[in-house]
Amino acid sequence: MNKVETNEDVRRAAEAVARRSYGKLVAFLAARTRDVASAEDALSEAFASALADWPVKGCPSNPEAWLLTVARRKAIDALRGQRRGEMAGEELKIMAEGLDVVSPRGRISDHSFVQIPDQRLALMFACAHPAVDAAIRAPLMLQVVLGFDAAAIASAFLISPAAMGQRLVRAKDKIRQAGIPFRIPEREELRERLDTVLDAIYAAFSEGWTDAVGTDAARRDLAEEAIFLGRLVAELLPKEPEALGLLALMLYAEARRVARRDSEGEFVPLAAQDPARWDSCMIDEAEMLLHRASAIGALNMIGRYQLEGALQSAHVHRRRTRRANWPDVVKIYDALAAISGSPVVRINRALAVAEVEGADAGLALLDELASDPRLGEYQPYWAARAELSARSGDKEEGRRAYEIAIGLERDVAVKRFLQKRRQELC
Repeated sequence: MNKVETNEDVRRAAEAVARRSYGKLVAFLAARTRDVASAEDALSEAFASALADWPVKGCPSNPEAWLLTVARRKAIDALRGQRRGEMAGEELKIMAEGLDVVSPRGRISDHSFVQIPDQRLALMFACAHPAVDAAIRAPLMLQVVLGFDAAAIASAFLISPAAMGQRLVRAKDKIRQAGIPFRIPEREELRERLDTVLDAIYAAFSEGWTDAVGTDAARRDLAEEAIFLGRLVAELLPKEPEALGLLALMLYAEARRVARRDSEGEFVPLAAQDPARWDSCMIDEAEMLLHRASAIGALNMIGRYQLEGALQSAHVHRRRTRRANWPDVVKIYDALAAISGSPVVRINRALAVAEVEGADAGLALLDELASDPRLGEYQPYWAARAELSARSGDKEEGRRAYEIAIGLERDVAVKRFLQKRRQELC
């Protein structure tokens, strides 16, 4: 044990472990019992025990191993209290077998530790089982594997937190009742589950992407974690063009992270970024992955993530030529809109069309989305409407839309950027 001085030190240590390893630990716990909710409850109790124990005895040298041991014991105690008879005895035996993965010094054995990332990926594919409702598969992965709360997941999927919370509870019950196996499926099963796994990984990346400078502890590691999971899937399925396309997409976007803030920490929109600040190594890797995906999928319809990656590649065109490539961006959005009913795609397409045909053309496309209730609290919609209204000369509508966008924005730097743009209309 390493001695800590204050409860605040302990709280920060526990939060760091939760950010880094929550999904890995849940996956490891649930792999044997197939009961996600119980695994989460046991881990929550283990964290509570840590907050009580670590200030007295010190923070363990391997907090993950300590938490895993305590959580397993909590789960066994809960099972003893809930069930009796032969079935309970067999389940207790299965769970107890996992306790030997932790040595007396509190370290997870090398063999088990290496398996944790695969257990996590196995849990993601388990959540994508056909017995789980298709609409809840990706949100379930985000909560169970990556530790998102229901409110954050609801925001990503444009529904209410209460409705999302209820759906997640039902999905976990379904996994337990159906005895869905926690394993990476056979190769012939992977394809039908892959799209949902990719959607969850990209949703996690997008959440981390919104925290450009890593100031939000809850989201700080998400982009890196999503890229790691994307690499795992690409290694598992090296001939799946969509897996390669997603990894390329994330690398393209991550390559621009530094350029999204200036030297004063202020937000810099894509059109104003200095391409020289983009990470050339990441871009080169992304280009290679996208070319591989294109070659593999040449005879098939191009999927969403290949098209999203192609959009990023079109933006990278400016790095080489110093000129925007908006006509090609519009064409790619046309293709993406044809295979996706996402209002997010249509918003971005409207902005791209505005660059080619003018602000009024873009506003006309946004007007077609105005009745969609999902966009009432979606900041990018209002920011897009504000920008195009201002460019078209409708200052009053621009100010109104900016006010809504400012109220919905979480990032302080982006909020200041929007406030400045609104002020310019006064």
